[in-house]
Amino acid sequence: MFHLSDYLPILIMFFVAAGFAASQIIATQLFGPKKKTPTKLMPYECGKDPIGSARERFSVKFYNVAVDFLLFDIEVLFLVPFAVAFKSLLVEEAATGIAFGTTAFIAALIFVLMVIAGLVYTLKKGVLDWSKQARIEARAEAKALSLAERKARARAIAERIGV
Repeated sequence: MFHLSDYLPILIMFFVAAGFAASQIIATQLFGPKKKTPTKLMPYECGKDPIGSARERFSVKFYNVAVDFLLFDIEVLFLVPFAVAFKSLLVEEAATGIAFGTTAFIAALIFVLMVIAGLVYTLKKGVLDWSKQARIEARAEAKALSLAERKARARAIAERIGV
């Protein structure tokens, strides 16, 4: 029989989660540092500063990061169900004598080794190396952009007042 009160713990969980999220946002706004710099105020997405044309070519690094994300996403997608079913596979192996659990474990081990090989390839290629040099270049670009914006504002003001 259906009782709405059976779903009360789930409703409470949603309220607690929403309250936690809201409290964290409010706490960071109230107590977080408020030092604004041109670099912090710049839009930023996916490791690429949005400077220049939108048709600009991206480095292969960004595509490799996307592939790595998919690789680890798929790893979780396959390994979580395996981990959940592994104990029952071992029980079935003991009951029937057929190596279900061992075969599944070897298959999962091969899969994890392939994922590790992908990560090693990524590390060797330097895809995840967001070094100090990259941050220095981004900061220089932000300063140049800020200077260009200030000059454009000054020109607009000068035109308005007729200088």
